[in-house]
Amino acid sequence: MHARNFRHVKNRAYTRKDYARGFPPPKIVKFTMGDTKGTFDLEIQLLSTKRVQIRHSALEAARVATNRILMDKLVNEYLMVVHPYPHIILRENKMIFGAHADRLQQGMRRSFGTAVGTAAKVEVDQPIITVKVKAASVEVAKVALKRGSAKLPIHCKMVVTKSPTTATSAPTETETA
Repeated sequence: MHARNFRHVKNRAYTRKDYARGFPPPKIVKFTMGDTKGTFDLEIQLLSTKRVQIRHSALEAARVATNRILMDKLVNEYLMVVHPYPHIILRENKMIFGAHADRLQQGMRRSFGTAVGTAAKVEVDQPIITVKVKAASVEVAKVALKRGSAKLPIHCKMVVTKSPTTATSAPTETETA
């Protein structure tokens, strides 16, 4: 199956791990990276533009791509947080095609499906990744988030605000990634 088959939010979230045996754990390793105790001036958020499910492998790819640029350019002068947690279990009824496939498959009989991965449900304007940086490093953070948004299955937008630790204010700049 392709990842696009799991992208659309169709039904209620399936999270019952009691019945799904042997589902793979989420690939995402860390949700918070960088300097967790530092103070930062600006906060750049990557927001979703649609209601969608994002697979755990796409979240991990976006995290790695964003973090790689931030570590190369800023070393440890940033804080990056990945917000959604992939808790929805994705199932697939595997069918075998080809020679003698009629002897191996059962069709739709008892087609509960086997767990093939997990996904996170994301609503419109929900933050996916947040990066906090000093004022001089905003352009580096924008480039990093743009690279990370390319790994996600939807178009995202970036919103730059003043960091809540410094002062609370309205968004100052919006850019589509």
